[in-house]
Amino acid sequence: MLWRYVPPIAVFVAVLIAWQAYAVITGAPAYLLPKPLAVLRSLVADRDNLLSSLGWTALAALGGFAASALIGVSIAVLLSTSTILRRAFYPYTVFFQTVPIIAIAPMLVILMGFGILPVVVCAFIVSVFPVIANTLTGLLSTDPALVDLFRLYGARPVAAMWKLRLPSALPNIFTGLRISAGLAVIGTVVAEFFVGEIVRGEGLGVRIVSATKQGEPDLAFAAVLLASLLGLTMFGAVNLISHFALRRWHASEQ
Repeated sequence: MLWRYVPPIAVFVAVLIAWQAYAVITGAPAYLLPKPLAVLRSLVADRDNLLSSLGWTALAALGGFAASALIGVSIAVLLSTSTILRRAFYPYTVFFQTVPIIAIAPMLVILMGFGILPVVVCAFIVSVFPVIANTLTGLLSTDPALVDLFRLYGARPVAAMWKLRLPSALPNIFTGLRISAGLAVIGTVVAEFFVGEIVRGEGLGVRIVSATKQGEPDLAFAAVLLASLLGLTMFGAVNLISHFALRRWHASEQ
């Protein structure tokens, strides 16, 4: 099983080597392109502050992701029950995909104050639409023959939803959650650019802005790297849950 991780690790190492070689050969100034070794030194030297920032960003991202998963699936289930509801309200869910989060984040700060709540809301806004869209697609793609069979045996709509439509839509739901996991981190970091201090600490977005202003690009790159690793971790967690949920019956996990 471990051999599966060799190709991506090899690519990552190759990129780091190429990055280091390019910086050395071209003599690129450190304020434009810090060397990987400098970024690594910043990770070690500022590990306490960076880990504290990672904790706050992870808390906000997980909050936004959890809200998008719960609310997104609930909205999709509701919309799947009625054609009229879909025609009336689905176009408005696209708002979550098209809203410029950079523009709305300051307004959320004005409405909710400086704290973790507007950060969580930004993460939710950015990440909820993929859950709605993919879940709704899965619910509406249930095998018509199975739907007719449930109806023939007098199954109630709630039972058909719980025992047929939702299980059939699980692959689509997990696809939406995979996309949502990465977007939640993006929404969190962007919101932190404007929110500043959150509760008792600073998130990675704040750390990136402050490091850039103070002329510490290696520290900024280190914070960006941690944000990327957070997104990969959340993505991997969704993949793991998907594997255990679908491995016995769906081809995508076999």
